[in-house]
Amino acid sequence: MVKDVLSDAEARMKKTVELFRKELTGIRAGRANAALLGRITVDYYGVPTPIPQMATVTIPEARLMVIQPWDKTTLSAIEKAILKSDLGITPASDGSVIRLVFPPLTQERRTELVRQVRKKAEEEKVSIRNIRREANEFLEEMKDEGEISEDEFHRGLDEVQKLTDTYSRELDQIAEEKEKEIMTV
Repeated sequence: MVKDVLSDAEARMKKTVELFRKELTGIRAGRANAALLGRITVDYYGVPTPIPQMATVTIPEARLMVIQPWDKTTLSAIEKAILKSDLGITPASDGSVIRLVFPPLTQERRTELVRQVRKKAEEEKVSIRNIRREANEFLEEMKDEGEISEDEFHRGLDEVQKLTDTYSRELDQIAEEKEKEIMTV
């Protein structure tokens, strides 16, 4: 019974950490990264499609990304989608490929991105604490209904707290790595 509550809480906390990690790939750190295009969708024959699913994306240099659509008719649609996105980069097209040149980030922009990372990390920590609260409430219910003993209840609370601490530290570590990446000139 307690094990079920713990495994459910752990699974949800893991998922929160993975989502955080995935979201951070969308924050550009001054160098080209194909994951940045995964969030940008293009209307491809009536279906919103992420750019990497409709083009070959290569990174020949650290600050250059080349997008070669498989269907040349989608070139202008991809360009428009990139312009509308929050990337802040103007695409350059030669009729067959699109080039994205990533300018070096200013110190001001770097600090802004670090602030975003910290804010997002704090939001995810709140999610983890909410999962802890729900697990604790469930354990409390089980104790009140006589399904588990007082000792099992307290052991369960301790285990839930250990999980919370572990995943909060993991979030901090991921955020710290991303901050270092952003601040590296």
